[in-house]
Amino acid sequence: MSSTAGQVINCKAAVAWSAKAPLSIETIQVAPPKAHEVRVKFQILYTAVCHTDAYTLDGHDPEGLFPVVLGHEGSGIVESVGEGVTGFAPGDHVVPLYVPQCKECEYCKNPKTNLCQKIRISQGNGFMPDGSSRFTCNGKQLFHFMGCSTFSEYTVVADISLCKVNPEAPLEKVSLLGCGISTGYGAVLNTCKVEEGSTVAVWGLGAVGLAVIMGAKAAGAKKIVGIDLIESKFESAKFFGATECINPKSVELPEGKSFQAWLVEQFDGGFDYTFECIGNVHTMRQALEAAHKGWGVSCIIGVAGAGQEIATRPFQLVTGRTWKGTAFGGWKSVESVPRLVDDYMNKKLLIDEFITHRWNIDDINTAFDVLHKGESLRSVLAFEKI
Repeated sequence: MSSTAGQVINCKAAVAWSAKAPLSIETIQVAPPKAHEVRVKFQILYTAVCHTDAYTLDGHDPEGLFPVVLGHEGSGIVESVGEGVTGFAPGDHVVPLYVPQCKECEYCKNPKTNLCQKIRISQGNGFMPDGSSRFTCNGKQLFHFMGCSTFSEYTVVADISLCKVNPEAPLEKVSLLGCGISTGYGAVLNTCKVEEGSTVAVWGLGAVGLAVIMGAKAAGAKKIVGIDLIESKFESAKFFGATECINPKSVELPEGKSFQAWLVEQFDGGFDYTFECIGNVHTMRQALEAAHKGWGVSCIIGVAGAGQEIATRPFQLVTGRTWKGTAFGGWKSVESVPRLVDDYMNKKLLIDEFITHRWNIDDINTAFDVLHKGESLRSVLAFEKI
């Protein structure tokens, strides 16, 4: 039993006191886990920065709540468990999961979705399943984020929002399987089930887009086109499997012709599969309309701002295109993430190559700046001096 079990722990965390403000490094209090909860230690371990954290911090998230402890890509070691927890013990190596898997609700029992709904309402409200928070700072309650809150040396998560992973796996690396890599890779393999010999186009060459490319290559796609305005990303895209890359700004379009119409002309009527990994409603339309007439499938992965809507002419769908979306790449999280960790350990899945920057937690705002500039894939933050 941990020496801190049952006690309130004082620890370091990056707190978002309000939207559009820098994160503040604070000492917060983390209460012990209650029934069916687990307290996880990140103190000498790792968490990563994802665009979804920036999306909420920048005020675009309709569920965004403040003050909050952000972060949802992480890996750590179980410090203590609450009453009724049978699947975890202190010392277990774990990855928090923003999409839980209770294995009991109608969603978990349906093979067509991975969107467990058991704690959806409380999670969206920034609380633990019992409707309360385990975080306080300067006497004020802090909200939880996506059921994870990894920007803290310690966090508390529901036991259904956690999976045990191979203790031999490097925690710094497998933290990235908590969101971006798993999402892009799974969108190809699970959501769209891309077939060998397919043609694929990917809008947005950040970590998620590169994971899509990695998945398309694994699926045996014959043509994989990466699309981004930042040409410095093209080298990475080709490393992961892109056969060519296009900067839409460099394409000379005739008067009145859209970029997607140009793609349809240039690529034999369009692509079998397209993936939008930016979160821009205009590129979502481009991706759909660049999918092949009759059978093209377009998958939305990027998250658009609050209140934004997508549009296309209904004729695009009537003539055989399919518009889909994915969350966490369709993976049933608790059972799937440990398998992805094993695939990484067996060299079937790349992770190391996504890590472009390493920072101490004190430099978290710099990590966000680098992310906004498009200069990083994933920045890994450590709670000990690197």
